[in-house]
Amino acid sequence: MGKKFLEESLKKLRTDGQGIFIPYIMAGDGGLDNLLDQLSFLEKAGASAIEIGIPFSDPAADGPVIQEAGKRALQSGTTLSGIFEVLKEGRDRISIPLIFMTYFNPVLQYGLKRFAEDCTKAAIDGLIIPDLPLEHGDILRPYIQKEEIALVQLASLTSSNERMKEIANATEGFLYAVTINGTTGAVKEFKSSLKEHLKELKNICSVPVLAGFGISTPDHVREFIGITDGVVVGSKIIQHLQDGNLDDIKKLIEPVRNNAAVS
Repeated sequence: MGKKFLEESLKKLRTDGQGIFIPYIMAGDGGLDNLLDQLSFLEKAGASAIEIGIPFSDPAADGPVIQEAGKRALQSGTTLSGIFEVLKEGRDRISIPLIFMTYFNPVLQYGLKRFAEDCTKAAIDGLIIPDLPLEHGDILRPYIQKEEIALVQLASLTSSNERMKEIANATEGFLYAVTINGTTGAVKEFKSSLKEHLKELKNICSVPVLAGFGISTPDHVREFIGITDGVVVGSKIIQHLQDGNLDDIKKLIEPVRNNAAVS
């Protein structure tokens, strides 16, 4: 497990010509008792890896759907230590990489060393921390490097070419290419310049490039796996889980499975 497992798993999919699909869920939305069942369902549905959100009271990068999921999780008593306990006990049920998406404050409050060590005990392979800038990564990096956990970087649409190269060189596991300016959530259409931006990121990045933010339909998934190495889908996954539309989640992942079948 760890960074090597995440990188090798995703690189193998890319080498085999398969699209990568990473769904995002909010830990504790619906109760922590359901977390392992949700992870197991997503793996069986064809997820390549799973991003697990840590609920936080001030989620700056999250749109309304994920914000509400975080509120529900906090109201149900979800804590970071509780998430760790569930994963420590049941991680062996899941055979694909798991990535935490968290803001830095919960990590800092938990304790950097303790957090990194508990990530290893829970077999967390990577971290996404949107409010931890590249320049400040050294605050956490010594602890997670010791535990061999990947730190995934996000590249925004407003990044300069030089900045994109710095981020592409620093990211581990994959590069999270943000497809819209703003917070997460479904959008009707993307900027016409997005395709060239994503192609440029692929040209300069040695690890897989995954598009995320705003991706909400099977057609979106098909479009982006034709440009990048895969997608991250969050708000729509959470909405379908909340509504009990499990078949719609399978339909979202289906283009990647079909892509694998013809590769």
